[in-house]
Amino acid sequence: MFLWDISEKHLVLAYFPVPLCNQSVTNYRLMASVLYDGRSVAILGAIMARYTCSFTISLSIDHLQPLLLDLLQGCDLEIQYYNADYILAREIPGNVSFSKLVKVEVFIDRSSATETESRMNIVIKNEELPLQLDNHCRQMFQFVKQEIEHSRHWHLIESLAG
Repeated sequence: MFLWDISEKHLVLAYFPVPLCNQSVTNYRLMASVLYDGRSVAILGAIMARYTCSFTISLSIDHLQPLLLDLLQGCDLEIQYYNADYILAREIPGNVSFSKLVKVEVFIDRSSATETESRMNIVIKNEELPLQLDNHCRQMFQFVKQEIEHSRHWHLIESLAG
C-alpha cells in the first residue's frame, strides 16, 4: 500500500508492511518524509527492516527477565532500558555500519503468565534497506531467535515467527 501526502513544500511517502518472497517472518516498511524548499530536498527519516517472533516458554515470569537480560548480553547486545515487562537492547557499535546496527525490543506478556509458563514477543529492527533476503538484520534475528529457542534455562513450548 502506498500513501502519498503532498502539500506545498512537503511530501510524505509510506510503504506499509508486505512480505518479500513469501517469507512470513519478514516485515518491510519504508516511511520517508521529504521536505522540498524550492532549491533542495531533505529526507527526514525512514524505517527499513523489521522481524518479529512470539515465544511461549516453560518458566515462571519472575525468573524470565534476568535470564533474558543475560541472554541478550551474550548475543553482544547492550541493554539500553528495561522494566518489568519491556527490554530494549542494541547492537554494540564497531562491527557494522550505523544503519545496520540492530535494536531488539522484548515485550513480556504478564497478563497471560502462569506459575509455569511465560510469553514474550521480540521485535528486531534496523535502518538497513533490506535489498537482500539474507541481510544483517535478518541474520541477527535468526541468531537471537535461535538463542532463545535453545536456551538451557527453559523449555520452549512454542515459537511463532510473524
